[in-house]
Amino acid sequence: MSIAKRRLAIWGGLLALLVAGITYALRPQPIPVDLATAETGLLRVAIEEEGEARVRDVYTLHAPLRGQMQRITAEAGDIVKAGETQLAQIEPAPPAFLDVRSEAEQHAAVEAARAAHKLAAAELNKARADLTFVQGERARARLLIERSTISQRALEDAERAYNVAEANLATAEAALNVREHELKQAQSRLLSRQEMQNRSGPCECVPVSAPVSGVVLRVMRRSEGVVEAGTALLEIGDPADLEIVVNLLSEDAVKIKPGQKAIIAGWGGEDLKAIVRRIEPFGQTKTSALGIEEQRVDVVLDFADPPDHWRQLGHGYRVDVQVILFEGEVLKLPLGALFRQGDEWAVFVAQEARARLRPVVVGQRNSLSVEIQKGLRPEEKAILYPSDRIKDGVAIIER
Repeated sequence: MSIAKRRLAIWGGLLALLVAGITYALRPQPIPVDLATAETGLLRVAIEEEGEARVRDVYTLHAPLRGQMQRITAEAGDIVKAGETQLAQIEPAPPAFLDVRSEAEQHAAVEAARAAHKLAAAELNKARADLTFVQGERARARLLIERSTISQRALEDAERAYNVAEANLATAEAALNVREHELKQAQSRLLSRQEMQNRSGPCECVPVSAPVSGVVLRVMRRSEGVVEAGTALLEIGDPADLEIVVNLLSEDAVKIKPGQKAIIAGWGGEDLKAIVRRIEPFGQTKTSALGIEEQRVDVVLDFADPPDHWRQLGHGYRVDVQVILFEGEVLKLPLGALFRQGDEWAVFVAQEARARLRPVVVGQRNSLSVEIQKGLRPEEKAILYPSDRIKDGVAIIER
């Protein structure tokens, strides 16, 4: 072989190897993907929200009158009995201090009452004098009528005058009695606190007892001091009679019916079972953390487990509530494998190292999984979170 042909063969071989290497390097590569297997399992669809444990019936003890309350010694957790356990004592409060103007007005009222008393005493003396006079006139008239010296009409006038004078005396005595009480009333308004305390003697405290049997949940007013009538003092309830209240969005509350099952979690112990007892008929407008106004409804649940399982819970404790809307064995797939294809749901199924587009019919779903009613068979694998590189028929390889 000549040198020219030999060089041509060498360079031709090298060129062919180069072309083959470039072709191999530029060939389509399978796309690495994550796969999920369609399998039959338990699917639970629930509405999740934070809730609160509370005593079913809370009784608030109020001050029955305004007065000086002695210090409350009861502590939260103390056991009380209805009508037997005394929780507070209140002494009726003395009147407020008088300022200069009010004191001057009260002194003037005392002087006016004293003058009215003197006037009533003078009226009483006048009435007595009139009665003495008409009494003598009546006696003379009776004597003269026996002698036929005066007429019967004159005797009747004397009798009437005597009766009127007697009535005037009774009226004057009653008026004087009224003025005496008015004077004492005016004078009592000027009594000092020390004088009132000396006159009253021992403390006439009003005891405040527990209205029901239970446990003290909270002491809202402990220190000694003046309290107004109706001031809240303590809260009493039965911690063994708990319920759960959860505040749900109104669009979620309409999906719930009494009797539905629920799960109580996130309270520090094992999950508890509960049952929806009541959906409140009144919605409330509340503002979320993002500043959005929401309509929310209180849903009340009862524990389905024995009290021994949730005895550690107390009034006002936070819990996580899951109200179950659906629970059953279905063919399910992770929600991240589905995407919209027009008006239908679809997935990419891995078949013979190729991605195959397949429409599916979905049913129930939660935040993680979805029920596949049609379009997939058990154990088939679908691509999770398909990117825009995944097309029907493209080569894939599991990552």
